[in-house]
Amino acid sequence: MSDYFMNTYHRLPVTFTEGRGAWLYDTTGKVYLDFSSGIAVNCLGHNHPALVRAVSVQAAKLIHTCNYYQSDVSLVFAEKLVRACSGAGMKKVFLCNSGAEANEGACKIARKYSLKKYGEGRHRIVTLKGSFHGRTITTLAATGQEKFHRDFGPFTEGFDYIPGIAALDKALDKKTTAGLLIEAVQGESGIVPQSEEFIRAAAALCAERDILLMFDEIQCGLGRTGTFLACESYGVKADVVTLAKGIAGGIPAGAVLAGDRAAGVFETGDHGSTFGGNPLAAAAGVVVLDTVTDPAFLKEISRKGEKITAILKGWNHPLVKGIRGRGLMTGIDIEKDAWPVLEACLAADPSGLLILSAGQKTLRLLPPYVISDGEIEQGLALLRTVLDASA
Repeated sequence: MSDYFMNTYHRLPVTFTEGRGAWLYDTTGKVYLDFSSGIAVNCLGHNHPALVRAVSVQAAKLIHTCNYYQSDVSLVFAEKLVRACSGAGMKKVFLCNSGAEANEGACKIARKYSLKKYGEGRHRIVTLKGSFHGRTITTLAATGQEKFHRDFGPFTEGFDYIPGIAALDKALDKKTTAGLLIEAVQGESGIVPQSEEFIRAAAALCAERDILLMFDEIQCGLGRTGTFLACESYGVKADVVTLAKGIAGGIPAGAVLAGDRAAGVFETGDHGSTFGGNPLAAAAGVVVLDTVTDPAFLKEISRKGEKITAILKGWNHPLVKGIRGRGLMTGIDIEKDAWPVLEACLAADPSGLLILSAGQKTLRLLPPYVISDGEIEQGLALLRTVLDASA
């Protein structure tokens, strides 16, 4: 392991050199089946031909220009992204670099919308317990998990966390609340889908009280759950949607999208991002959108997710205590700590398996969309072997 990185990650003992499809290769030549997708980033897998070609062609043309100007490819990307999110009511987009940055933008939109319309004091943003919205000071403040808050206060004030539907009415106080920021499927806390009852109640209250309904789709969006946006499956319209991770297939990128009520909130000088709308990321993003918006492709994501769930439930394994998820986003609650299982999967011979944790005792599976049925079966067979040995 390197002596030059800050000690911010619990790194596993492997160094990768290249990838292809759902497979990665380390410095010793060992191969690994990737059920992590770089935490939902490499949605089209590794070394995807169209993605590689688009990035290579764009790098030879134009890598960056400042936001005084526009690039041809960023215009195409913005239009395709807004159209892809139109089912959730989106009309405009701000392009940025990461999920945390996208959520910062969403919080700013909610606060300015409320300030201009109702004056000072109506600035609170409500999120959910168990939520995760980023690691900047403000997005940590928005995150409803105390373990992420240690050592970094004081935080940006004005965030409240609620446990669920019973607390909605009181929390969405129309005198003090500007926005509700929620993940339709929580990722970091264990792959927890929201109930349809909760989403519909939240949407109704936000509309009645003129509070912005904002969906953090950074991990669960871009087709991960089988619809382009996870919130679409609930049949509600959003005011703001945030995206990142898989949006450019591995090139850093993010986006804040806004619907009718919020699309005109930002004015010149209100917000910015030096690398936002970067032509290289935009070129990659166009490939992702052209691929993932295909209804047949989305249907395959749902089918593969159902296959994973069916296999897992068919095990009836003594260590497995719960299975949750949508599409290619699966959480497996187990009777022991998750991290030793990750280590054992990595160390398996002749090929390893890359999985993730979500909390102390939940395994998280986020395979690339291009994974084959055979690779699903191979990866789950390896996981079962590890769990059998652990039991």
